[in-house]
Amino acid sequence: MTEPPSKRRRLSVTDEDDTSEKPGELPTSLSHPISPPRKKLAHKRELIPSPIRLTTIWDLPEELNIGAVSLHDLLGDPLIAECWDFNYLHDVDFLMNHFDEDTRSLVKVHVVHGFWKRDDLQRLSLEQQSAQYDNVTLHTAYMPEMFGTHHSKMLVLFRHDDTAQVIIHTANMISKDWTNLTNGVWQTPRLPRLVGPQASSKLDMRIGRGPKFKADLLNYLRAYNTRRQICKTMVDELEKYDFSAVRGALVASVPGRHDVNEEDPNKTRWGWAGIKPVLRSIPVQEGKSEVVIPIWLKRTLFDSLSLPSVRANTPKPTFKIIFPTPDEIRGSLDGYASGGSIHMKIQSATQAKQLQYMKPFLYHWANDCDKGTIEEGKTRDGGRKRAAPHIKTYIRYNENRTIDWALLTSANISKQAWGEATNGTGQIRIASWEIGVLVWPELFDDKAKMVGTFMKDMPTEGDLDGDEALVGLRIPYTLPLQKYGGTEIPWVATASYPQPDRLGRAWGV
Repeated sequence: MTEPPSKRRRLSVTDEDDTSEKPGELPTSLSHPISPPRKKLAHKRELIPSPIRLTTIWDLPEELNIGAVSLHDLLGDPLIAECWDFNYLHDVDFLMNHFDEDTRSLVKVHVVHGFWKRDDLQRLSLEQQSAQYDNVTLHTAYMPEMFGTHHSKMLVLFRHDDTAQVIIHTANMISKDWTNLTNGVWQTPRLPRLVGPQASSKLDMRIGRGPKFKADLLNYLRAYNTRRQICKTMVDELEKYDFSAVRGALVASVPGRHDVNEEDPNKTRWGWAGIKPVLRSIPVQEGKSEVVIPIWLKRTLFDSLSLPSVRANTPKPTFKIIFPTPDEIRGSLDGYASGGSIHMKIQSATQAKQLQYMKPFLYHWANDCDKGTIEEGKTRDGGRKRAAPHIKTYIRYNENRTIDWALLTSANISKQAWGEATNGTGQIRIASWEIGVLVWPELFDDKAKMVGTFMKDMPTEGDLDGDEALVGLRIPYTLPLQKYGGTEIPWVATASYPQPDRLGRAWGV
């Protein structure tokens, strides 16, 4: 039987090869900090606020105005050196009161309007108001079409810190539109001045990128110079700024006749012919979709908004048009006065026939009316039920609970705004000036998704499963939508309504 291996002799503290610590000291192995294994850092989902904001509503509580923007927010910066105000209706006193009180007399203010008749009461009022200010200059836009209007709504600002900014919105420059009507605002970041000339070969001219937006905007502004050099100095100045941070596609209308199939890359298409190439470039989600529009829609634009995108197999969307009824205007914050700028005509035989065609597409604004059917789905309140809509948005929703694209614009959908169908020469005829901006999620991140946000601008991680970036889009109305009842008709500003509104007033009686 073999002997078991002898046990190793324990070394004493006096042994020569001892490497232990002195009495009273911890072993070396215990003197080093021991860290747990590093946890894998969780991927933080990028959340991007809505590129479109709502205007502040004076008579609504603070919690319904989260993220909303006032005119003073846009114009109250004392560093503003020059302001170009493009609009349909202007109140010069109202405009001037929103600049910083210490610098408002120093700001160079340019007001661009479309009242070309010298005896027009609106023009006479503008001239009388502006005469009180040495720093206000009026400019009359070229209006080649008899029934056209200068309906664009835009501010271009230059600051003393060598930055510029472009603001596209939906409100007239009058008190009523900035008080209790729902309107929308899109802003560029503050644009820095270019350090040196930019090589055109290095510019990213893809649709939706800053250089392309800049080129289209400058082409739009140059169109004002057809007869007089209205915007030349401003265009020359704006060319000196860097638009590379801008994300959005300009969609605008310029009055006149234009070639639909314009091939020159340096030129910009207008009206419905201009929105076509933009929508073709946007990747939309597969499956069913719907385009929701809080305005009156003509058949002219249906085809343009239904265009297949880069994913050609996507079926055409259905259309839903949000427009307030007389009951909704009657119960709005300003009562019938809210409806003065919300236009639809149904009195003539042609207009009545058009209404019958559009009736199946019509939905309520407030979404809490006695008549009409509410669609299925979780209720999400936009917080603007009693603030009548003057906003014009076109939003394409898909069946995956996300948004493919959204357009904010000054344009009511009409042939005056978007252009008549092409004639035999392949031209489109547009009557009015309009301007808007179209956005979609991939502009902000290649794999981003866009989701509706309600009563706030910022999405949350729980709004959609997954880890891709989320872009919010501020929705002013409540979902799901409520369809018109069988006997309901839209609000008509030129009609008479003897029933008192919430303020006890009748309309047109």
